[in-house]
Amino acid sequence: MSSHDSTAEPFAILPVAPKPALRRFHQARWDEEVIFELSRPGRRGIGVPAPDAPPVELPEGVARRTPPALPELSQNQVVRHYLRLSQETLGADLNIDVGQGTCTMKYSPKVNDTFVRDPRIAELHPLQPEETVQGVLEIYWRLERILTEVSGMARVSLQPGAGSAAIYANLAVIRAYHASRGEGGQRDQVITTMFSHPSNAACAKVAGYEVITLMPDAEGNPDIEALRAAVGPRTAALLITNPEDTGIFNPRIREFVELVHAAGGLACYDQANANGILGITRARDAGFDLCHFNLHKTFSTPHACGGPAAGACGVAEPLVPFLPGPVVDRVGGVEGDPEGSTFTLTVPERSIGKIRPFLGVTPNVVRAYAWVMALGAEGLREVAETAVLNNNYLLHKVRAIPGASVPWPQRRRVEQVRYSWQELAEETGVHSEEIGVRAADFGVHYWTSHHPYVVPEPFTLEPTESYSREDLDEYAAILAHVADEAREQPEFVKNAPYRQTVHRIDPSSLDNPAQWSPSWRAYRRKHGGARTEAADRP
Repeated sequence: MSSHDSTAEPFAILPVAPKPALRRFHQARWDEEVIFELSRPGRRGIGVPAPDAPPVELPEGVARRTPPALPELSQNQVVRHYLRLSQETLGADLNIDVGQGTCTMKYSPKVNDTFVRDPRIAELHPLQPEETVQGVLEIYWRLERILTEVSGMARVSLQPGAGSAAIYANLAVIRAYHASRGEGGQRDQVITTMFSHPSNAACAKVAGYEVITLMPDAEGNPDIEALRAAVGPRTAALLITNPEDTGIFNPRIREFVELVHAAGGLACYDQANANGILGITRARDAGFDLCHFNLHKTFSTPHACGGPAAGACGVAEPLVPFLPGPVVDRVGGVEGDPEGSTFTLTVPERSIGKIRPFLGVTPNVVRAYAWVMALGAEGLREVAETAVLNNNYLLHKVRAIPGASVPWPQRRRVEQVRYSWQELAEETGVHSEEIGVRAADFGVHYWTSHHPYVVPEPFTLEPTESYSREDLDEYAAILAHVADEAREQPEFVKNAPYRQTVHRIDPSSLDNPAQWSPSWRAYRRKHGGARTEAADRP
C-alpha cells in the first residue's frame, strides 16, 4: 500500500510489544581508562576565557616552578570520557534510589542547580570583602534562622563542611564547655548507641573520648538500664540518632536526656534521620543541648557519592559562645527590609574555631535555602508525612516477600526500615550482599547496613518523599523476583551481575594501607603505573 493511498487509515495503530513484568535494563560499559592514561603531550582543548579577565600577576615565590602535571586532551576526548563515566553510573536521576537507607537519597530539584550556577554564586571567592557578598551572607543568615526554628535551638552554625564535621564540631563544643567549668579532664566518656550513625562513635574517638555503646533491648530501643549503668562523673555527652537506623523512634528519648543531664553530661542529637520528623518533633523540645543536620540529606542538596556535603550544628543558649565560626550576624534594619540591613561575619567569643576553611559549602547552602523556601513550614511537615507514608507502604510490600523479615516487628517505623534476609539465606545460601549486586542488574540501588551486622543479612531501605507508589511497587517487585531466583537458581544470583558495570572485588587490600592509592601519583608510585589487561578488564 502506498503511503499516499487515500484509502489508508491516517493514524494506523501498530502493534506494540507488551511491557515485561520487570523493566529491561542494561548498563553501558566502556572499560574507560583513567584520564591520565588518555593524556598525550601537546593535545589541547578549547577554553573560554572569562570576559574582560585582567592579567594576573602572582607575588614572587608563589608561582610554580613547573606547570601542574594535568592530563592533556582534546575537548571531544574530555566530553567523551566524562559522558562514558556518567553512563556507567547509577544515580538518583536514573534509578529508584530507595536502597540508600540512612542516607536520605531524595530528589534534588534542578531549578536549585540553576541558582548555584548563576555567576553571582558560582564565581564567589571566599576572600571577597563582605560588602560585595551581602546577598549570599543574607542567605546564610536566613537559613540559620530557619534551622533554629526547625530544631528549637538558640543558634546554628553552617560552618561545617559535612554531617560528620558537624558531629565533630558538636564534640569540640562539648569539650570546650566542660573545660570552661573545670571538668575537661574528668569528663572523658561519650555514650552512643549501636544503631546511631557510626560517625558519632568515630568522631568521639577522634576527639579523644572513650566510647560506650548501648545495645538494643527486646523492643529495639537502646537499653535504658545500660544507660543508667553507664552515666556518671566521667560522662561528657550522649550522642544519639533518633529515629535510629532501624527506623524506630525512641519514645523514651526525653528520659534518656534527663539521665545524662542528672550526671552532668550534655545530650547531642544526630538528626541525619530527620526526614520523617520535620515539623513534628524538635531536638530542643526533647531537652537536647546540641544537634546537627545534614543539608546533603534532609534538606535536598545532592548527596553526590558522599560529597560535596554540608553540615549544620545547632546549640542551646549556654553553648552559643563556643560555636564554630564564623557565623553571620545581621546589623541594623528590620525583618522584611533587606535594604536597611547589613550582614557581617563574626566569631563567637569562646569559639572552638573553624571546622573547615572559610564559612561553609555555599552551593549547598543555597540549594537547601531554595528547597526550604519553596516548601514553607507546611511543606516541610508534608515532606515528613509523605516520607513516613512511603516507608510504611514499602514495608507492607517487602514483608510479603517470602524470606524477608523485619526485626522487632511489633514496633512501628518512621522513615526507613532495616530488614533481614536471614530466612532466605538459611534456605538458599544466598546472602544480602549478593541480592544487592543482582538487584543492580535491574538498574536499582541497594544497601545492606553499617557494620557490624547486628541485624543478620541486613538490607536498609528509605524511600523518602520523592518516590511514587509505582516506583515503590517496581522496587518491591525487583526484590521479590531476585528472592525467587535465589530459591530456583542460587548460583545464578551468586554470580551476578550480568547487565551492570559493577563487579565483585577482592576486599583483602582494604585493610592494607600499603595497597591504597588515593591519587594517580600514589598509584604510579606504589604500582609502577603498570596495568595488565586482566586488571583493566575484570
